[in-house]
Amino acid sequence: MKTNMGMLFVFNAFVTSLFITISCNKSTVPEILTDSSMNVSAKSFLALGDSYTIGQSVTDSERFPAQTAAYLRTNGFNIKTPQYIATTGWTTVQLINAIQTENPQGPFDIVTLLIGVNDQYQNLDTAGYRIRFTELLEKSISLAGSKISHVFVLSIPDYSATPFVAATDKKRVSNEIDQFNYINKQITDFYKVVYVDITPSTRLAATDASLIANDYLHPSGKEYKVWSDLLAPVVLKALK
Repeated sequence: MKTNMGMLFVFNAFVTSLFITISCNKSTVPEILTDSSMNVSAKSFLALGDSYTIGQSVTDSERFPAQTAAYLRTNGFNIKTPQYIATTGWTTVQLINAIQTENPQGPFDIVTLLIGVNDQYQNLDTAGYRIRFTELLEKSISLAGSKISHVFVLSIPDYSATPFVAATDKKRVSNEIDQFNYINKQITDFYKVVYVDITPSTRLAATDASLIANDYLHPSGKEYKVWSDLLAPVVLKALK
């Protein structure tokens, strides 16, 4: 009887130990695999530009890169929070300098480039813009790991449609925006990079105040969603 009791005690101890081991493995192994899987699959997003990229006068979630990332997540992609190198008022000169200073570490799965409105506003010559935009596009391609299909250029919005521009200057500003966009599209097409023309949409602000932020100059979150709706499908196609 004592022998049987001893053997039973040993057997129960062995079963308990085995159960604890299995339970521990169940709780820890899947967690490690999940974290590793998420790190591997997460897509990185770099947004380069000026006030239109950083989303002057709107919330962070209303920026067009943020809305694009949200769209991609709803379509099954694990997208990291976009990294921004963009500041209100920047020209191509300042964006080039900022990229050199910040030295972002690629490759990024998504790179967007929207720059030039301040070159126009500050009366910088178009010949210089052509050179600097080319440099920025080449850098964007490099930051995307030379995957041209993962780089996306957005056209310059036409801010002449906003109350910020006097009626007497609207035609001039609009024409100059067209000149700068002609240049950036020509260069973008040469490098076979996707070009997203958002300019026509921004001109609708002339008759729809809901497309303008409360500073009477920059786009509203509603207008940024229009840009995202144009951009996100082509990004989705490139990621598949």
